[in-house]
Amino acid sequence: MKRTPFHDREREINEIMRILDVEPSLITFIYGPINSGKTTMISHLIEELPEDYAPFYVNLRGRFIMDYEDFLNVLFEIDEAGGVDNVTEYAKSVLKDLGTVSGIPIPINLFEQIFEKKDKSKDMFKYMEQFFVEISKKRTPILIIDELQVVGDIKIDGFLMYKLFNFFIRLTKELHLCHVFAATSDSLFIEQVYSEAMLEGRCRYLLVDDFDAGTTAAFLEECGFSDDETAVAWEYCGGKPICLVELVNAQDDRRGKAEEMLKMRKGQIEEIVYSLEARDREMFDAVMRVLSEFIGKEKVGYKYISDEIKFLVGKNVIFADSANKELRPQSKLNLLAIREVMSSV
Repeated sequence: MKRTPFHDREREINEIMRILDVEPSLITFIYGPINSGKTTMISHLIEELPEDYAPFYVNLRGRFIMDYEDFLNVLFEIDEAGGVDNVTEYAKSVLKDLGTVSGIPIPINLFEQIFEKKDKSKDMFKYMEQFFVEISKKRTPILIIDELQVVGDIKIDGFLMYKLFNFFIRLTKELHLCHVFAATSDSLFIEQVYSEAMLEGRCRYLLVDDFDAGTTAAFLEECGFSDDETAVAWEYCGGKPICLVELVNAQDDRRGKAEEMLKMRKGQIEEIVYSLEARDREMFDAVMRVLSEFIGKEKVGYKYISDEIKFLVGKNVIFADSANKELRPQSKLNLLAIREVMSSV
């Protein structure tokens, strides 16, 4: 099976390595449009990290999480053979053979103790803190949670998200114990987080965007594209990695494939917006006003997330960059499709 090569995220990786080079002090949000390559970059980074770092990666994508029990099952990597009652001794044993893990290692008996507690969050955070304290004596722990917005609405004795953030603040700003990265493509979630006063001065934002023109051209050259094919790819896809991969796999008629993708995306956006017309004419008009701003512009500023913006962001038609207070289509293909939809109004 032919694999698409990882390509040039040097700026973002260098920025993350600069963060890792100093003691933990802030939560880092890795954000960007959908399918811009955030998870691929994180996976590549983990593989390339020096041995003096200990990364713990939790991916919530596609996980059905309704309560603390579900979250615990995703957060922890259960060691069925582990019967150690002492967190210190267990952390030391894990360090001897710590490879890439898909959660925070925990012996099954300690996991069951947390699972049975009434206040699970208290014991969960207590275990994690003790575990990271021991890990930090030999290596620098890094906690990476991908698609964190999945647990945004879980509420048991208060929102789980706020408890998580308070714990992340303790790990970083208070204890300087563990680097914490939260990755998401949900720009509404980032907007919510960005506006929360509790995180003021306690977090930073790292944008992982689509490729620029030069990076796109270099990537496509690696994949054997001619100059004409590269021009077609940039015209239709811009630097959206997943869209470019579609053209890479097309091989024969890449312009035809690009036109087919545009036609399909136009139909999807028409379905999204025109289905509003019959049931909520006022919202439909507001949505169309937002889309009309992209007829002559690729990005527009905003002051707050209105209902019509929330609708379009939620449908992955546009992306809200909270740090820069800008709206733009989720991709070049979306931009072209929006313009075609609006030209027929």
